[in-house]
Amino acid sequence: MGKLVVTEFVTMDGVMEDPGGAEKDRFDRGGWAFQFERGAEGDAFKFDELKAADAQLLGRITYEGFAKAWPAMGDNPFGEKMNAMPKFVVSSTLDDPTWNNTTVLGRDWPGEVAQLKQRFEGDILVAGSARLVQGLVEHDLVDELHLMVFPVLLGAGKKLFADADATKAFELTETQQAGETVILTYRRKN
Repeated sequence: MGKLVVTEFVTMDGVMEDPGGAEKDRFDRGGWAFQFERGAEGDAFKFDELKAADAQLLGRITYEGFAKAWPAMGDNPFGEKMNAMPKFVVSSTLDDPTWNNTTVLGRDWPGEVAQLKQRFEGDILVAGSARLVQGLVEHDLVDELHLMVFPVLLGAGKKLFADADATKAFELTETQQAGETVILTYRRKN
């Protein structure tokens, strides 16, 4: 059985919106992740995380950004893996995904995600996708969180965790400094 791993770039005040700066038309504080060095340790962590994954699970907005960028970046091992692996998108509006190996999950996405966890042996990696992550947490589908915390306060933007109906407990299992960032690994507490 695979585990569902949420991996996020996040600010000290919990904002995860537009770390790369591709959404300037929607968020004027984007691009914050490029202001800081994550070092060789951060790059290695992200590559090891990707290598451990058998599939990606994305929300529509993150999927569209990835589908626009990654197909042109297949000339390195990271890009090759991103482009080759199965991708699953939770969306009620996406009908015809263009990125290879993509399947759209519909209205019963929580049940479909639970089935994916049974289907894959390796990790199912979720990046970005704020609303999807909040729904995954709400449905107790997240097994592990990888948070790369950047030393900046934005004061506005989409928060990683919204108000929830119930308490969700995780335990800190690892911390690692990576350049100017800190990587926190949490596992769901049973």
